[in-house]
Amino acid sequence: MGLFGSVSAKQVDEFAQTLARELAKQCPPDVEQGAGRPNVTPKRLAAALEQVCGKALGFREQHDLGIYKKARLGNTFRWELKELGYAKDFIDDVTQRLVVFISRKIR
Repeated sequence: MGLFGSVSAKQVDEFAQTLARELAKQCPPDVEQGAGRPNVTPKRLAAALEQVCGKALGFREQHDLGIYKKARLGNTFRWELKELGYAKDFIDDVTQRLVVFISRKIR
């Protein structure tokens, strides 16, 4: 695996934004209360995160994501969640989980 990977930066950005929007559809942020956290059950949140991570893994398997593209995916995902109104601590936690998940070695 190289540093840059074979997929374009634009494709990575579009995919990361799509992932964030899918998470927002399933677990919208509670912006009415100003919390910026999803107002859903932990089980539903876990299922939504599992689905998002699964799609990201599929994208990684389909495209050669180098170190920089993985970082770009994480950063774009983070910024899109912020635009959607999520709280900083939630964004940090979810983004870290996503990046760790797609960075694991496949056996």
